[in-house]
Amino acid sequence: MEPVKNTLDYDGQCPLCSREVAKLREISDGLSLCDIHEVEDAGLPSRDELLRELHYRDADGELRVGLEANVAAWQHTRFGGLWRILLLPGIRPLAERAYNRWARQRYQRLYGAADDRTSRSA
Repeated sequence: MEPVKNTLDYDGQCPLCSREVAKLREISDGLSLCDIHEVEDAGLPSRDELLRELHYRDADGELRVGLEANVAAWQHTRFGGLWRILLLPGIRPLAERAYNRWARQRYQRLYGAADDRTSRSA
């Protein structure tokens, strides 16, 4: 039986996501990459939630979403330390705001649905 790996769930229909995942696939170690369009619901959040932002599941079952998921995935590369900078107290609020805005716009562009959470996170 193969051990459970840390997994990044990503939108394989997003060109930018696909480019980033291709790079992660090339340089990461110990990270499983899962296109959410190719997976059955195995206790994961809804497909719509998975499409809205990145989700990272570690081997212990902890779920990280959005910016934290992206930073966690890059920890499997030699560039992990650079990505952790985004979580520092003085930088994190700006980085999260930028990521959340990009994620909303990406979702609307690809799937054409209005994001009803926009007003709550602004």
